[in-house]
Amino acid sequence: MTTTTWLRDETPYDVFPSLWTGDEHRHQTSRVTADGAAWLASAATGGPDGRGDLGAALARWEARPESPAVLPCGTAFDIVNVDPVFGRRMLDRLWEEGPGSGPVAAHRGRMLLFAAPGTAHRLPALLDWEEWGEKVPRPLCHGTGDAVTVPPLAPARGDTSGPRWLVAPDTRHPWLPGPEVMLWACVRAARSVSAADVRVSIFPPAAPGANVYDVSRRR
Repeated sequence: MTTTTWLRDETPYDVFPSLWTGDEHRHQTSRVTADGAAWLASAATGGPDGRGDLGAALARWEARPESPAVLPCGTAFDIVNVDPVFGRRMLDRLWEEGPGSGPVAAHRGRMLLFAAPGTAHRLPALLDWEEWGEKVPRPLCHGTGDAVTVPPLAPARGDTSGPRWLVAPDTRHPWLPGPEVMLWACVRAARSVSAADVRVSIFPPAAPGANVYDVSRRR
């Protein structure tokens, strides 16, 4: 039986009902909607189609809405855990050139990209086979048997040090990238880094000891 650990919040504040009334926060990326909360809680019940007690899982979160939670991976989602700078490049590629991303969180100096179940098992093997795989900072992949800390339903007032949502879930069935899409994003991000490091000049290097004048500024 899968268990879920709910972390204690030292300053409880009842914001959970606001998730269920109206949609004024629906387009705020840092705030989870009611449907998004139901999807996250489903991870504790065996996924969106599981038979666990979804109401009980939601009730536990309702009691501490500003608390982060530890949820199991492998049923509702897997996690691709990357360096935040490289993760930002991945997100840029996913949103500018690809299909977009699923939910994304930040925790303890890492970026957590939510992916389709099974991604944690397949992505490392795909990176091993990929020509550009050695250029990709190796991600930490969390799947079946692992658990991760997810941010609270709503950000705590004035708290910027804890886990937080960069792209919060807002539907009961969010689209999640699979291993092939995550591989594509990794490779595109690695190539963008390599391209930025290339400097091409049409002029030969100056000879040692030569006087170099700046002619770009004329009176």
